[in-house]
Amino acid sequence: MAGPCPMWDRPTAGIGHLNVGCHGNITHYKQYPPNVSKIYSYFECRCKKGSPFNEVVFFGLQYLLKKYLTGAVVTEEKIQQAKVFYQMHFRQTVFDEDGWRKILEKYDGRLPIRIKAVPEGRVVPRGNVLFTVENTDPEFFWLTNYVETMLVQMWYPITVATVSREFKKILAKHLRASSGSIEGLDTRLHDFGYRGVSSQESAALGGAAHLVNFCSTDTVAGLLMAQRYYSCPMAGFSIPAAEHSTIISWGRSREKEAFEQMLEQFPTSPVSVVSDSYDIFKACKHIWGDKLKDRVMERSEDSCLVIRPDSGDPTETLLQVIQILEECFGSSVNSMGYKLLPSYLRIIQGDGIDLGSIEQILQKLRDEGWSSENVFFGCGSALLQKINRDTLNCAFKCSYVENNGQGMDVYKLPMTDPSKGSKKGQLTLSRNSDGLLETLEKGVGKPEEDLLVKVFENGSLLQDYSLEEIRRKAQLTEEDEVAPPRHNGEHKGSGGGLHILNGQH
Repeated sequence: MAGPCPMWDRPTAGIGHLNVGCHGNITHYKQYPPNVSKIYSYFECRCKKGSPFNEVVFFGLQYLLKKYLTGAVVTEEKIQQAKVFYQMHFRQTVFDEDGWRKILEKYDGRLPIRIKAVPEGRVVPRGNVLFTVENTDPEFFWLTNYVETMLVQMWYPITVATVSREFKKILAKHLRASSGSIEGLDTRLHDFGYRGVSSQESAALGGAAHLVNFCSTDTVAGLLMAQRYYSCPMAGFSIPAAEHSTIISWGRSREKEAFEQMLEQFPTSPVSVVSDSYDIFKACKHIWGDKLKDRVMERSEDSCLVIRPDSGDPTETLLQVIQILEECFGSSVNSMGYKLLPSYLRIIQGDGIDLGSIEQILQKLRDEGWSSENVFFGCGSALLQKINRDTLNCAFKCSYVENNGQGMDVYKLPMTDPSKGSKKGQLTLSRNSDGLLETLEKGVGKPEEDLLVKVFENGSLLQDYSLEEIRRKAQLTEEDEVAPPRHNGEHKGSGGGLHILNGQH
């Protein structure tokens, strides 16, 4: 459905459940072959040649299930609303009123479908099955793909969690190389994206996805989602921070007083002060490094001043700022031979940050002899908004049907774009003899080796992951810091089934 309708106002009862599909899904029950009794579909992030992302972080399904599909989500009121709505929308009678009423009568409004999925937080090579959906009652075969549109929106939290983890790999690599450890890694990337996303729900879901990898955020909606849906009382933290309005409201001639106010109001905690309202270099040299130098030096590591540039070329501006601060406050050399500003002074770069610029900045700092410990980063739109479903090529496809009691593997293979070919049959995700994840097609996988876990059946949530569990699964390995994920594109098969070796199809 393209726009709002009256049934999207009941969040405690599965918001607008009868409208979770696009308009085409409404008529699909009329389009399947006669005597179909099962539709089995799956979701994956297809492989894409040249993509910078070889693997994905699975996250967000639990939220969608809890909010939209769990419990008695079909009611007589919703059936009547949908009947009227779709009569107006299609200008003909196509809504399956009888089918929905049978679900209400037979299952008390609970959905007779089964979903098996990768445990949330698991890192999976592209091209592997991430979850499957199938009907549990032959009468309601059409339900499987009816919920497709909503479930495909999994692309968003998966993509944010994946992008966030790629940031973490870059930060870990440079932090270890320039300091000898990755202590404090989970605070190095701050989520600045709340005001740049398309909706409150995007902020909540994207913000929570970032918290799989980091515990530094200003996106309160993500914290609330982690609290409500992932059993985490407080998933992320922040510090008092100035914005331009709180600085320029003092007037240009009183910038020093504005800075001083921040130091006085927050004497015992770290404090971030945006310092480019007029001239970032003069602010660092003449205000922070001269007029307020003694006040800055009074602070400690636990109450450090974090100076924030917010304009100009990120790499060049940051280098000039750190050089000016060294001239004013001095520096020391750590055990790896890289320079460090005094512990009471750090920088946060939050403008122009994406995966490319953060790598460039950190490499340039190391080239100039500076440790990554000196700098924190903030990221907004590149983390939560400058992505789409094609970033990871997310797709939901039918791969198996049963008709007249006979199972049949089905697939698509467009002549014009073979990369959009889909998998065949019932699927399992397992480790091969090399320890790599692979998807087994055509039902040849062993159920006891399947890494897909049953998470939803007949209206009930069967797994309830905490954010703590998810974070453990998504942790970096040493290999993540020094090399891209192992990625093997060979095709292997046995027993008549096609093996998708480590994500290549």
